[in-house]
Amino acid sequence: MSSLQDTIAAVRQEVCRLHAELTRYQLVVWTAGNVSGRIPGHELMVIKPSGVSYDDLTPEQMVVTDLHGVPVDSITTGTGQTISWHNPALSPSSDTAAHAYVYRNMPEVGGVVHTHSTYATAWAARGEDIPCVLTMMGDEFGGPIPVGPFALIGDDSIGHGIVETLKHSNSPAVLMQNHGPFTIGKDARAAVKAAVMCEEVAKTVHVSRQLGEPLPIDEAKIASLFDRYQNVYGR
Repeated sequence: MSSLQDTIAAVRQEVCRLHAELTRYQLVVWTAGNVSGRIPGHELMVIKPSGVSYDDLTPEQMVVTDLHGVPVDSITTGTGQTISWHNPALSPSSDTAAHAYVYRNMPEVGGVVHTHSTYATAWAARGEDIPCVLTMMGDEFGGPIPVGPFALIGDDSIGHGIVETLKHSNSPAVLMQNHGPFTIGKDARAAVKAAVMCEEVAKTVHVSRQLGEPLPIDEAKIASLFDRYQNVYGR
């Protein structure tokens, strides 16, 4: 087995495993939501198939596509060698075009996640940023979690909105208006963590607002929190 085949197999396994985290943290229902991961060093990604129950997912069902969302089952290397792998007879997620657009335009991103988690999606339905009123948000998001523009599924319009919103933000999460959260990370695991944390802070800030107006955090202190957590904490 070639190193590329090994890499694809490993990413498929990881992406499949991470879907269980979405159900574990109650970020999705039925077959909604998806995780994808970039194949390092290649113009390829792995994403959940469309319409398959989370309980039934296997690594072999994860669909390999190019960075335009087109399923592929082989590539020819610069030396003329053809490397192939099994691609299931399943359609990739309906959100594949959005994920692919992110990978094409944000080369630092190695993982993308989409959920319809309750509290984050409620903020998205209101079209309102989640304000940075928690030190946890300063650590993880470096400021508010922004809202992206309304866009319909079917082409890369959602991906365009994700990229245009996040390129001006420290946040690895965006609330696509009337739709729900998308998160990014250096790999798929980091993107899943961002999705979990996005829902947690969306819930906490919502509850805080029921008690009164949350207290803002000074921008300089947010910047300090973000720098320490991203560059010092846990190193």
